[in-house]
Amino acid sequence: MTGRFATRRAVAAIAATGLISLLAACGDQTTNEGSGKGSASPAAQAAPLADKLPQAIRDKGVIKVGSDIAYPPVEFKDASGKVVGVDPDLADALGKQLGVTFKFENGTFDTLLTGLRSKRYDIAMSAMTDTKDRQNGIDSATGKKVGEGVDFVDYFTAGVSIYTKKGDDKGIKTWADLCGKKLVVQRGTVSEDIAKAENTKCEKAKKGKVTIEAFDNDQQAQTRLRAGGADAGLSDFPVAAYAAKTSGGGKDFQIVGEQVEAAPYGIAVAKSNTQLRDALLAALDAIIKNGEYEKVISEWGVQAGAVTEAKINGGP
Repeated sequence: MTGRFATRRAVAAIAATGLISLLAACGDQTTNEGSGKGSASPAAQAAPLADKLPQAIRDKGVIKVGSDIAYPPVEFKDASGKVVGVDPDLADALGKQLGVTFKFENGTFDTLLTGLRSKRYDIAMSAMTDTKDRQNGIDSATGKKVGEGVDFVDYFTAGVSIYTKKGDDKGIKTWADLCGKKLVVQRGTVSEDIAKAENTKCEKAKKGKVTIEAFDNDQQAQTRLRAGGADAGLSDFPVAAYAAKTSGGGKDFQIVGEQVEAAPYGIAVAKSNTQLRDALLAALDAIIKNGEYEKVISEWGVQAGAVTEAKINGGP
């Protein structure tokens, strides 16, 4: 869910052209409850990296995933209600290495880390940007400590883009043109942080306030913009590109300006659960090497964000 990022990072411009040939794909998200406590599931027994998992997860045969499942193409529900997207497909590939099923459970993005801390989820995988604030349990908005923090297994790279109604960019060509404009964003994301930072710049320059309207999910923000309730939206580049490609048959939105704040998406794991973290790292490394990772990334048309190696806590 937008990185959903949470801190400032250096600008990294990436052109939109050629990155939005997004193809249909899906991952099997049926729940496998395992073979019961005390013995690993048959899938775990056959998987090459199953022995790296904590025994409790091997016994259940399931990794519970907290995710904001309203963020196409990263994770969303198709017309039949099935969970599909980049994250579910990558999770399916990881599951083959580890011998478990990744069961996606829906939640609003800004509550996922709370759910992880309360052990509602085993991991959070939701286009979540790996940042030092999240690693250290710091609320980026207030600078205050809110928890013990998490570790990240980094698996993708993305930045934030501006998108407008197609053919009606309201004079927005660059980030500097946001002064005096109304923006829609998803709550708790770097898109919201960037919007606030742009407002600060605009007010200092006396160029007009940036009005910000935040929503629980990105699709609500898109609906508001589509209806003419704002001048532009901010979202992760893959999501903005997908919306421009698919919404209204490609007639609703367009990307303007450059992508900024490129940084890694990470799978969030409790700091106390180092064994699960390291198992995920090994599985990600395995699917990068065997070509499954590239296959998923290519199917969704987001090759520009691909990583070449698995890392822990590589975010700025």
